[in-house]
Amino acid sequence: MVNFVVHLGPQWAVAPVTAALLLLLACATPVTTEEPTYRTAVEEAFKAMTGTVNISAILDSLQTGYDKRVRPNYGGSHVDVGITMHILSISSLSEVQMDFTLDFYFRQHWRDPRLSFPGLLGLTQLTVGSEYLSKIWVPDTFFANEKKSYFHTATTANEMLRITNKGEVLRSMRLTITASCPMDLQYFPMDRQLCVIEIESFGYSMDHIRLSWYNGDNSVAIEPAVSLPQFQVLGYNIKTIIASTSTGNYSRLLCEIAFVRSMGYYIIQIYIPSTLIVVISWVSFWLNRSATPARVSLGVTTVLTMTTLMSSTNAALPKISYVKSIDVYLGTCFVMVFASLLEYAAVGYLGKRIQMRKNRILTLQKMMEQRKQQHLELSQENQDTADHAPKQT
Repeated sequence: MVNFVVHLGPQWAVAPVTAALLLLLACATPVTTEEPTYRTAVEEAFKAMTGTVNISAILDSLQTGYDKRVRPNYGGSHVDVGITMHILSISSLSEVQMDFTLDFYFRQHWRDPRLSFPGLLGLTQLTVGSEYLSKIWVPDTFFANEKKSYFHTATTANEMLRITNKGEVLRSMRLTITASCPMDLQYFPMDRQLCVIEIESFGYSMDHIRLSWYNGDNSVAIEPAVSLPQFQVLGYNIKTIIASTSTGNYSRLLCEIAFVRSMGYYIIQIYIPSTLIVVISWVSFWLNRSATPARVSLGVTTVLTMTTLMSSTNAALPKISYVKSIDVYLGTCFVMVFASLLEYAAVGYLGKRIQMRKNRILTLQKMMEQRKQQHLELSQENQDTADHAPKQT
């Protein structure tokens, strides 16, 4: 009797008559080999009397003969792992680094028959701490295009494990990852980008694990408050593909998130200033051609300002070899500003040539007048000489 009380815990230290009745009930209860080891007749009697379930005993019994190194149904059918995501925030989308960072709940669903237990007194699921994850098998899912990530641990590990009586397992965690996102900036800043999250099993091929979106098209949710300074989220699309590598074929899930760039910043900071610079450069057309300092200083200033604006714009972008939409616009503005400076140079040069031609013509006219005057004077002298000469008879 002493061993009986110690084994079941202090709640069994009751009156001797009650203990005797429990022992008789235990002996009268049939035991089959199909029942789990923790469902002893004594526990059934205790549940019937007290209406409670020993959760610790259930969790401990699940570990009896359990090997977490082996996947469920090993040697048989593959394990179906369902994935759902709830995106909380998207903190950055970098054109220079070609990546994006997002914070989300990542949930995995699978079935492990070894973790099933009878539903007693309405107990159909167990929600336990993340420490229990180290005792069971979990899928080795990873993010194929991940650059870096971290797991949230404030104030405790942001992870949850739920097990149903049918062996269905739910693992939920909060992650922040930075994933690569190759971008096409040909239409920048009027571009749209498509960033992808790639989920795959690292070691198990499709013969062992097959990933799928657990709730179909509703497997991914994005918080309505998600926003970025320069982008707007258009929506998302989910896919399932097969990734073929040298080690086999793997099931891969894709979550494509579409972004469109907001034009407000670039209109205020680039398009309007560059347009005004072009208009200012045209002021030189109304200045007097002889106002050389004013026209030269205005032309040089606008050219340097456009050069600075183009440099600052491209400094915030990756060094790509193809032409962007904003390059065409800024290049056109630069050509117009530079053309206004060349216009003054051309006007000055042509004006100088015209003035030189006028001076040459004036010089020739003066020379002709001088020669004409000399010829007239010479003719007058000859006439006077002829008038004063003696007449011959």
